[in-house]
Amino acid sequence: MTSRKIEPLSPVITEELAKKLVSYYNTPFFVYSQTLLEQQADKALSFPNAYGLTVRYAMKANSNRNILKIFLNKGIHFDASSGYEAWRAIYSGIPPNKILLTSQQPECTEKDGMYVCSLTLEDLIKRGVNFNACSLNQLERYGNLFPNSEVSLRINPGIGSGHSNKTNTGGPSSSFGIWHEQIYEALKLAKKYSLQIIRLHTHIGSGHDPKVWEKVALMSLNSGKKFLDAGHDLRILNLGGGYKVARVNHEKSTDLQECGEAVKQSFINFAAETGRELHLEIEPGTFLVANQGCLITKIIDVKSTPKYNFIIVDSGMTENTRPSLYGAQHPITIIPQDKTKRKIKKYIVSGHECESGSIWTTAKNDPKSLEPRELLEAKIGDLLVVGGTGAYCSSMSTKNYNSFPEAAEILISKKRKPKMIRIRQTLEQMMENERDIL
Repeated sequence: MTSRKIEPLSPVITEELAKKLVSYYNTPFFVYSQTLLEQQADKALSFPNAYGLTVRYAMKANSNRNILKIFLNKGIHFDASSGYEAWRAIYSGIPPNKILLTSQQPECTEKDGMYVCSLTLEDLIKRGVNFNACSLNQLERYGNLFPNSEVSLRINPGIGSGHSNKTNTGGPSSSFGIWHEQIYEALKLAKKYSLQIIRLHTHIGSGHDPKVWEKVALMSLNSGKKFLDAGHDLRILNLGGGYKVARVNHEKSTDLQECGEAVKQSFINFAAETGRELHLEIEPGTFLVANQGCLITKIIDVKSTPKYNFIIVDSGMTENTRPSLYGAQHPITIIPQDKTKRKIKKYIVSGHECESGSIWTTAKNDPKSLEPRELLEAKIGDLLVVGGTGAYCSSMSTKNYNSFPEAAEILISKKRKPKMIRIRQTLEQMMENERDIL
């Protein structure tokens, strides 16, 4: 056998356990490790800080209620990116006062022609959810509903970070937050409705450079001075999430300790200058769950053209759309179903959908280009494991495309016992909301 350049198996699973699970459950399915999730939570909770820390899990990364409960039990709070997410967290047992709603659309009103189910912003705030206004319009709406109250503001600091514009949530090309040059308009609205701004929030995207986080912290703290000067009781600075996680060998993870120390010193300097000791909040999502989950699939076909060898699996964009959207990289490993020696070959890994974009071996940061991976020689019936799929896969897939059912999810408990936390969807469940009118 030639020397391997193939990627290691996800730490979530062993070959033996993967084969055992496949004997019980239909592929594809996600597997998460409770032990690894809790270990990662501990790392986030140790983020350096000067005057107190709250870690909020960005639940959009993976919103299964069992994962929410694991983090709740570790003392983590929550970031909701829509009114629906906030209600989902509440229905999962998360106390409303531990939820911060930061959303382009905080309302969630459902209509189907026969009834209206209204779960409004007003309802959420009356329940105790904290609101983070992301635009001047949202701030005015909140002021109309709750004058003489406290509120949070999301500011676009003017710069961003990320491996592409699709993962950059700061700067002039991003719609998220109130543009930093419009702070004085926000102050006028706050005065109009007698609002106290107690929290500033920024989120710039994903990256690993500590100097970028330090720069954003400084810019955000400078914005904070304007609110203090205007008489606001600013108590919290939320620096968002986006802490880069290396899923494959050539990527670099954020060092939270290095990043946090630079931010901590900025808070100390701010306190010395203003007399205000600000509480720090961070909102990791990917960092908490990415490498704590993997996707187990089965090879259903092997093909070739004059240019490429192809592996076809019983999954694809229906479970992991990140490579198609961003050119994101995930470790891919084949588990042979027999004990024969295998060569190493280069493959394109393709999904089961009728969709040419369903490719998991795209070029780095380029979803339009193919980049074959070195894998064990593939045979029909082998298992193929995709690592780093704990974040933005189950929660952000093209569910039900080609009418493929939603995949199951399994949690490996701390006692190494597999427990089903989401059953595989049935065709009947997929169609249950359709109505016959003809």
